[in-house]
Amino acid sequence: MTVIDMNSDVGESFGNWSMGDDAAIFRSVSSANVACGFHAGDPSVMAQTCWDAVAAGVTVGAHVAYRDLAGFGRRFMDCSPRELADDVLYQMGALQAMAQSAGTEIKYVKPHGALYNTIVHHEVHAQAVVDAVKAFGGDLPLLLLPGSVALQKAEQAGLRGVAEAFADRGYTPEGTLVSRREKGAVLHDPAEVTERMIRLAEDGTLSAVDGSTVRIQAESICVHGDTPGSAAMAAEVRAGLERAGVQIRSFV
Repeated sequence: MTVIDMNSDVGESFGNWSMGDDAAIFRSVSSANVACGFHAGDPSVMAQTCWDAVAAGVTVGAHVAYRDLAGFGRRFMDCSPRELADDVLYQMGALQAMAQSAGTEIKYVKPHGALYNTIVHHEVHAQAVVDAVKAFGGDLPLLLLPGSVALQKAEQAGLRGVAEAFADRGYTPEGTLVSRREKGAVLHDPAEVTERMIRLAEDGTLSAVDGSTVRIQAESICVHGDTPGSAAMAAEVRAGLERAGVQIRSFV
């Protein structure tokens, strides 16, 4: 039986401002990328999200980001490698404290937004993220885009690099994500998304925005929690995969 993880970005509310329906998302996914306060989330949101993940039997991961709360972590920050490594390590430590209070630990790390996309090609920032994870200890896996520089550097450092695919995002012919500023970046039809993910699980391919076929070997599928209808989409994707004989299970 084919086994694949489903992950989602959660814990992105802040104070009285709410983002997403984490409780509904937790019914469909096996791994939770919990915001660590630098692009979204605050201490109380982080703690409650960890408690809710534990109750749902969902694995907790640290969703680290550039220090960009105003821009939701979607802007490149031209920081030094030392500053970036310290920022990533700080976020991991903060979430670890909240996770331990809920009776669990962070089990993996996934960069968010601009940081995620930057370290596909940016060697210096990719190395800084890897250095931070190594400094934290425990050799936590890194959830990254297939073919990225960060994935290579993680494996060179003795860390497990876990490649993922995005259920609700468009792909370029090169296998990277279409910029959110461009047409076709975000997919909204649950039936189309489900069909794409079944194809991915069965033969490791997806259709790019130009109609070409891209090969993506992924151990995890991300369904974003901050897009309208994301909870319903996640439920439909999971149901479709299970009907196709795919087992949903965390990669750690």
